[in-house]
Amino acid sequence: MSETKKNAVKRIGVLTSGGDAPGMNAAVRSVVRAAVYRGIEVVGIRRGWNGLINGDIVRLDERSVAHIIDRGGTILYTARSEEFRTEEGQKKAVSTCKLLGLDGIVAIGGDGTFRGALALSKYGISVVGLPGTIDNDIACTDYCIGFDTAANTAIECIDKLRDTMQSHERCSVVEVMGRNAGHLALYVGLAVGATAVLVPESKESFDTEIIEKIRNARLNGFTHYMVVVAEGAGSAFDVANRIRDEIALDPRVTVLGHVQRGGSPTARDRVMATRMGYRAVEILAAGSTNRIVGVHQGKIFDIDIDEALSMNKGLDMEEWAVLEAMTGL
Repeated sequence: MSETKKNAVKRIGVLTSGGDAPGMNAAVRSVVRAAVYRGIEVVGIRRGWNGLINGDIVRLDERSVAHIIDRGGTILYTARSEEFRTEEGQKKAVSTCKLLGLDGIVAIGGDGTFRGALALSKYGISVVGLPGTIDNDIACTDYCIGFDTAANTAIECIDKLRDTMQSHERCSVVEVMGRNAGHLALYVGLAVGATAVLVPESKESFDTEIIEKIRNARLNGFTHYMVVVAEGAGSAFDVANRIRDEIALDPRVTVLGHVQRGGSPTARDRVMATRMGYRAVEILAAGSTNRIVGVHQGKIFDIDIDEALSMNKGLDMEEWAVLEAMTGL
């Protein structure tokens, strides 16, 4: 890449879209600092693709990000955009990019965010995506910003719940987030030593995944049972009702919900977000486009956005094998 091409990037935009995830603020801060380091201006686009359509922007520099509080959510706000799904909305967004003189966009979010970036790229806008979702369901990367914080939040809640449920010798059914994927439920289930874990990816029967494991735990002398359910696998209330009907226990249900999206990000989320943001600016500064930044075996890399969106992501089978050995005992 020629030096002239490298210096052609003068101003970029950064936005967060879709669902928010702890660590997004660290990614925004990283993009700004990495850009300023290279002499590139940064425009923050508020409220995701809606903000790009409507020109809801703010200048970002070293001073404006110096006191970013590392917490859940994002200082740029986030919203799903139905208008951006239309050709008219996309053209409005392109017009905003041209009006602002943006040489590229860094879009932080999940699958929907990346499909939005891909749509924008069809009009010649340079885009780079950073995976930010607690669901950890982006296929091209081992790790997504926000996952570690969400997992730790769920673990802390379950540990506290267990204190009272164990003393009352009850069955606990805890629903964690994850959209249509079971990565968070699997990880949390391993961490808390769950009796059983229900995920949408499993093809086993309810009896095999839940009932038999609770029954085995009882035969092994346990009187408290912790069942972790991924939201994509069904309602925790429905799971509790089936347990009640089939083995006459009286489960207590806890739906953790959006508390998992909040809180102060863990060190891992902050560091990974910072590394990804730095890489995104490197890509745009080098004149590249249509890339998604990811992590594989701890190393940051980038991949073509079309290729990334064509991939499928299953559960970590090593983690699943460990779970099978650990549950019901």
